[in-house]
Amino acid sequence: MASDDEPYLYYDEDEAAEEDDGLEADEDDVGLFEEAAPQPERRADHWAITRKSLSAAQQQDVSMVMNLVNVARHNARALLMHHRWKMDRIHDFLERRGREGLFRDAGIVVPPEDCGTATRARAAPHKRPRIVTCNVCFEDVARPSDVSTMDCGHCFCNYCWTEHFLASVGNGKKHIHCMQVKCPAICDDATVRRLLGRKYPDTAKRFDNLVLDSYLDNNASVKWCPSTPHCGRAIRIVDASERYCEVECPCGASFCFNCTAPAHSPCPCPMWDKWDAKFRGESENLKWIAVNTKSCPNCLRPIEKNGGCNHVSCPCGQHLCYACGGQLHPLHSCNRYDEAGHAANYDSIRRQMLRYTHYCDRFNVHVNSRKAEQAELWPAVQRRAVLLESATAIRPLIREASWLARAHRALLASRLVLARSYAFAYYMFGDEVRIYPSEKANLAIAKVLFEHQQWQLEENAERLSKVLAAPGVKPVLAEDELLRAMQETSNLAKIVDTHCREMYKVIQDELLPLLLEPMTIAAYRPDGPDKAKDLPA
Repeated sequence: MASDDEPYLYYDEDEAAEEDDGLEADEDDVGLFEEAAPQPERRADHWAITRKSLSAAQQQDVSMVMNLVNVARHNARALLMHHRWKMDRIHDFLERRGREGLFRDAGIVVPPEDCGTATRARAAPHKRPRIVTCNVCFEDVARPSDVSTMDCGHCFCNYCWTEHFLASVGNGKKHIHCMQVKCPAICDDATVRRLLGRKYPDTAKRFDNLVLDSYLDNNASVKWCPSTPHCGRAIRIVDASERYCEVECPCGASFCFNCTAPAHSPCPCPMWDKWDAKFRGESENLKWIAVNTKSCPNCLRPIEKNGGCNHVSCPCGQHLCYACGGQLHPLHSCNRYDEAGHAANYDSIRRQMLRYTHYCDRFNVHVNSRKAEQAELWPAVQRRAVLLESATAIRPLIREASWLARAHRALLASRLVLARSYAFAYYMFGDEVRIYPSEKANLAIAKVLFEHQQWQLEENAERLSKVLAAPGVKPVLAEDELLRAMQETSNLAKIVDTHCREMYKVIQDELLPLLLEPMTIAAYRPDGPDKAKDLPA
């Protein structure tokens, strides 16, 4: 690793020749040097929604539905809430069942004269008699301003409507139905606010909050950012059907949109959930148990010795020798090394602990390597880029040092892929997941392919880290030497990126289809999760 007082990079020709030979001799890397792997198209913008921009976000979708099916605002919102704010479902229902079928499915009553404009202009108002009898309180109401009529034509006095709205909001209802028995019509939001605002202004505000929060609580395309402490944002993705994606909130938190856990591809959500719980709660305990206990040969319970005597007994009644873990009997002897006997004494619990330790250690190795390469290597790379760009004597192709930053990004991405691949392998190749019985042979073949890709990625990530961690790029070197250094670094970055893509491909196409429980992973993004933008208020 470069130190702060040695920011320059020397380029040793002998070492370079050895590394070049190594690159050329690796048949698996043939064809990786000439061009980079094709970059996937970046997704359209995801939006970060705050309380201030929530109304604007909701209004975007509501306006689209108002224009699509020509209904008033409250009915458009009810349609969206019924379909969990999925525009594609509304389009599908409209195409298959028509406008009336769409309304019927959502329980919405729309008067024929409703033109659906923002002002809800009507061709002709509902005709009411001069004196109206409220069918709830049975009082006669003479003044037209003391009664209200909904889209369905049912008319009640404002007092009864107000109390009905109060009870409904108190029960947490986001859209309120007409008081008439078995009438599915949804009450006009404007009427609800107007009547509640006169007598219960706090309840009117709560109703507004319920209507706004429905966009976040019932929307398959929106989820709260899981940052701690909470940043106050919710993330809206472009397409709710693509929930297996990873996004980054403007606050910096990256998470899986499907399960809201920290970004974890290429490990599927169910496996990562188990790994995270096990890693947080059991890793240190299992390591300690593996080192400091012996398993009872009878019941397999871990036994800790609390004295100097190696003759110990298990609560099950079994006596064992703590030195070798074997059963005690009159002819017991363990002073000779018996390889077959020791192998047989590894019980299933201890094998499981050792297996977990294997994957956990390698997971930690790459997590810690990434932290060091982010905290220590990146500042050194930046200093080298500044020195290189200030060397006016060399041609612009070499002086433009963005290749250093690209290589460092590829290295950090590979560390994440490697770390998470060990979490995936622990469950995929263990007894924790169920495989189709007919696919056992294919699993063995796919495991070999997976581990080969994992090894290739690991080897090349270490080579790239070594190149970037060299003492620095000396602008005083010959131009052809600098060009060779740039080509080597860029080629290694391309190789690492290609092996990351191949790792994802093996997992998604070869391994996950073998599982009885359907699983999938987010697409590989070399630049990290898709970044959400703050939605203007």
